[in-house]
Amino acid sequence: MSQHPIVEYTSPSSWAMIEDKLSPFAKETLAKLIKFMEEDVYPAVRVAHAQLPTDPATRWQTVIPVLVDLKAKAKSLGLWNLFLSKAHYPQFGVPLTNLEYACMAEILGRGGQLASESVNCSAPDTGNMEVLARFGSPEQQKKWLVPLLNGEIRSAFSMTERFVASSDATNIRTSIRREGNEIVINGHKWYISGAGDPRCALHLVLGKSDPDNSDKYQQQSIVIVPANHPGVKVIRPMQVFGYDDAPEGHCEIIYENVRVPLENLVYGWGKGFEIIQGRLGPGRIHHCMRSIGAAQYALDLLLQRVTDPAKKTFGKYLYEHGTVVADIAKSRAEIESARLLVLSAALQIDKAKAKGALKEIGIAKFVVPSMACEVIDRAIQCYGAEGISQDTPLANMYAQLRTLRIADGPDAVHIQQIGQRELKRAPFVTQRHAEVKKREKALAAKHNVKAHL
Repeated sequence: MSQHPIVEYTSPSSWAMIEDKLSPFAKETLAKLIKFMEEDVYPAVRVAHAQLPTDPATRWQTVIPVLVDLKAKAKSLGLWNLFLSKAHYPQFGVPLTNLEYACMAEILGRGGQLASESVNCSAPDTGNMEVLARFGSPEQQKKWLVPLLNGEIRSAFSMTERFVASSDATNIRTSIRREGNEIVINGHKWYISGAGDPRCALHLVLGKSDPDNSDKYQQQSIVIVPANHPGVKVIRPMQVFGYDDAPEGHCEIIYENVRVPLENLVYGWGKGFEIIQGRLGPGRIHHCMRSIGAAQYALDLLLQRVTDPAKKTFGKYLYEHGTVVADIAKSRAEIESARLLVLSAALQIDKAKAKGALKEIGIAKFVVPSMACEVIDRAIQCYGAEGISQDTPLANMYAQLRTLRIADGPDAVHIQQIGQRELKRAPFVTQRHAEVKKREKALAAKHNVKAHL
């Protein structure tokens, strides 16, 4: 039996550990995805970059031609909406588990935004599709979810605000209030990913609809706002380490007396916090899955550089200098460790849904992006000036991965939550230790000895 092509990209040992947990359909789809990436997507990354105009007048109005071709081919191959598990979304999903998608997302992570979008698996659309599939009304699903699933439109998730600490979602100030049969939205958002895309048709807007509610987690609601609706003002595209990530971008937006019909409310009044918790869990792990692929790609680039005879210094290959070999070994070990974290979290989501995998997701969220940043940084150091230039993908990869330490909850929040969760174990650990000491004392008395430790 021939070896699965995934072992050329991932660890043979980690694949051996999970191979029997993948269905024949998943293995076939994974092999098909790898072939599509190798033959079509990876070679198109630089082409897509070249097809995006530098002129701001056209840059934000462009749908990249090669991406259109890739999406059409991916759909014809059945490589579409791979993130949406049928087990959790029977009406809309595909027959893949989160564990199976984790393997695929690692492959997508090597090709950046282009790879994910080519198979309709790119943020923020993935999270928005999950929200509408889980919480949307039949009318909302027909009008907005189906076109998103078909890749006909794109979307934005409008949560982060400029003048508050948005890492605490209860700080959100955007006002959402009912007036008769309408909902009126007023607020100032920024870093709203996807809002710059000419195909962006809707924003899912989080705001406060009941600010006086004694339960601070029932003060928020989410409303669907058409992107071109009166009162929606896209102020400017924000930059991330100097990158604008056009055409989707990360925009500053003002909602000024935006009026939408009452049926645009998602799930119900006061359900906003519940919705975002359901949305962010899978989104966080998807980012981690792709980050493993990005780190692996950075290590591959590092290996090429340090073994390139044209890049010798002082008569030696780069790997013969200093701590380069140690850096390679550390990178390999860290990628392997982080991959196991991600696979563990994905498996737990399959068993207990995102809510039952909060610990695993939280740990992965603050471990994996930091690991990827370290690996990419080592690769940059080996490339020297070229590593921070536009001539390699490393600088952009670093910017994206460093951003993930803030996006979807900053590291400090996840670390605090995991630490607090561990502290809850203290009474049990203390009791267990006391029981051992009690037995130890009885055993010492039986043998008439005194412990020396």
